[in-house]
Formats: sequence, C-alpha cells, structure tokens
Amino acid sequence: MTSPARSTNALDAYWMPFTPNREFKRNPRMIARAEGMYYFDTKGRKILDGAAGLWCANAGHCRKPIADAIARAAAELDYAPGFQFGHPTAFEAAARIAALAPPGLDHVFFANSGSEAADTALKIALAWHRVRGEGSRIRMIGRERGYHGVGFGGMSVGGILNNRKMFGPAMLPGVDHIRTTYDREHQRFSKGEPEYGAHFADELERLVTLHDASTIAAVIVEPMAGSTGVVPPPKGYLKRLREICTKHGILLIFDEVITGFGRLGAAFAAERMDVIPDMITFAKGVTSGAVPMGGVIASRQIYETFVSDDPKRPDQVIELFHGYTYSGHPLATYAAIATLDLYRDEGLFERARKLEPHFEEAVHSLKGHPLVADIRNQGLAAAVDIEPRPGAPAARGFETMKALFFEEDMMLRVAGDTMAFSPPLIVSPDEIDRLVAGLRRALDRLT
Repeated sequence: MTSPARSTNALDAYWMPFTPNREFKRNPRMIARAEGMYYFDTKGRKILDGAAGLWCANAGHCRKPIADAIARAAAELDYAPGFQFGHPTAFEAAARIAALAPPGLDHVFFANSGSEAADTALKIALAWHRVRGEGSRIRMIGRERGYHGVGFGGMSVGGILNNRKMFGPAMLPGVDHIRTTYDREHQRFSKGEPEYGAHFADELERLVTLHDASTIAAVIVEPMAGSTGVVPPPKGYLKRLREICTKHGILLIFDEVITGFGRLGAAFAAERMDVIPDMITFAKGVTSGAVPMGGVIASRQIYETFVSDDPKRPDQVIELFHGYTYSGHPLATYAAIATLDLYRDEGLFERARKLEPHFEEAVHSLKGHPLVADIRNQGLAAAVDIEPRPGAPAARGFETMKALFFEEDMMLRVAGDTMAFSPPLIVSPDEIDRLVAGLRRALDRLT
C-alpha cells in the first residue's frame, strides 16, 4: 500500500483544538511573545489582549515574579511524584489557595486543567456519598449552556450542543440538566446580575421530584457562565440553588475555572455572591496561565469523611483512588505561589472591582448598534451578542474576531456570534475604551 504524500505545509502536523484548522493554516494568526497587556506577532506587531489569553492571564503576561519562580523550580526540582511522596511548595500552594476560599472549604486536590478539575469534583461527589452509605446517589445535574471542560464527566454535565453531539453515545448515564438562566426577552441589556430569573433555580425541585433526591449526588454550575458567552446569574438564583441542595442532601459544586482569582473582583465568585458551595473547581488564573494547573477545593466535611481517624483502617489503605501524574507539579505550584503574591501585593482583585463600573458603561455604550443584539457583564467579563447573518450562524462572529486581530490590533474571545471581553486585571480604563472602540469599528465594517 502506497503511503499518502506528506504535506508540504509547515503548519500541518499540529491538529489545533477548537479551531477550524484548514482556515487557520491558510491565514494564520500567530503569536510570538507577550508582555503585560499585549501580545506580539511574528513581525513584532503589538496586539492588545482583551481576553486574558483564554480567560487565564489575570495578572498579565510574562510577569517577572512568575517567570522567575518557574525558572527556580525547573532548576531546583523539575518533578516530584505526588503519589506516596510530596514536596513543600505543593502544601504551601494548597494552603494559600484554601485561605482564599470561603469558610469551611479548606482542602485542595490538585489537577492540571479545568477539565480534570471538573471530573475530579464529580468523582469525589460520587465517592463521598458511597463512603457515607448512600451509594444510590449516582445522578449528576448540570445546566443547559454550561461548560465544564472536555473530559467525559465534564462534557456529560455540560450543556453546550457542539461539545456534546459527536460523542453522545459515550455520555455518562444518569445525567440531567436544569435550564439555562438566560432569557433574552426579560434580561436583554441587563447590567450585572439580572433582576429576572431567580425562579429558574426551582427547576432543580422538578428534577428532584422526577428522579428522587436519593439518586442525586451533585449539582454543578458555573456561578457566572463564561464559555457560553458571559451569562451572570439572576439575583437570588445561586442562594436558591444552595437552599434546594441543602434541603435534599445534594452536593453543590461551583465551577470557578473562569470566575476564580479575581475575574469578578473577588478571590472567588462564591465570595462575591455570598453563597458557599461544597466544592469549587479552579484552574486558569491560579497561575495566570503561565503553567497548567487546576484543582478542587473541598469542604472540611467532605475531606474528613474520607480521611477519618478510623482505628480499623490500616495505614497503607488509600482513601481516594484518584489523581494525576502531574498533580501538584513543582513548576505549577511555584508559579501559583508567585501569582497569588502578585494578586495580593498589587491588589488586583480589588482593582478589578473598582474598574467594573467603567468597564460596564464602556461595553454597554455599544447598545443601539444595528448589529448588537444583547450585552451582558459582570466583574471584568462581558459579552456582546452580534445579530447572526441569515443562514450562516457564527459567520459574523468569526469575521469580527479576524477583523479585530488583523485590522484593530486586538484580541477578543469569539463564541459563535458572541464576542467576549475578559481582559487581564491590570487593564487600564484607556485600554478598556480602546477595546470597545475597536469592536465598534469592526462591527461598523460588517453593517
């Protein structure tokens, strides 16, 4: 059999994620380096980053304290096994992260991404109920339009169609979804948390009636849904979810991969919303995107159910058969500690909260543009829905993303026909205004 001819395209070997590969390789959008608020392409062109990479570079790019910490780790301890052994910075990083979490959430299990964090939280929920003698609780509840990564667990509880439809036969069994909190008719152009929609949480009561609480292990939601296009929770919605979960003995998991570490002007959305879940997943901002890291912050009650002082348990028995080769990797833990120092020393969470009113007014100034269908915002995150081109969904969004990169020297996140803002927390008011003005010009060219 004759082997197929090898491609002569130097870009062909890399199968890119969440990217139309053929289109990209015809017209690449290459990034060569970064600094602060900016990327630079291979020709040195300066590009304003309005997306913090992928919601992750919260402290800005190539910050020297983080880079120095990573270099120190690589020189001192390139790798240490996390199974049966430990290294000091893993314990220090866990303690620092737990100290930022709401009261009672004080045990950290490290993973390497948001996807791994979501699957870890789901596994902990199932195992916790089993250890407690409620092994019938095997059902997971997600939410329509939710995103919890691309592992089979997170994909199953997620609710974004295109992430699910190719893999339907392999979804986890026993998963159901509550409805999305987004209702354009009643929430259009809301600023911050919509007044309308707290009652959507009562959908969970319907599923409890349908399946019986004794079969439900956990509910997982993003406090503010990010990847679907910045959908803030209606006022009172998360408190109502917490009440229902508590009433029926169901664990509540907040996926804070995007909202964690300052995006909403607080360490975690749970703090801002004054709602304490049973677990929080995190990733992205924990190292400002410099090294892959994720994890789960679990309540003391959950941890101590596994790790109890049971005299009948032999010392060699592992409490939870789960983990990753790179859990608590030295480069990641050194980076996390340096990143948390930057957040603290520069007051970046507080800075984000102070910038929020200016950011809100800037993005909502696009209201009235003929192509703008809706605008939503919370913290330093916002989304602008573009009117789709008839018969060509996502085409205008894709064209806008390219126009911003090539013609306006800036970057925003595109999700279908939605443009999402999530700038690094070091962004200035002038840079916010520039991002909004650039999007306006790009939309003007499409009208």
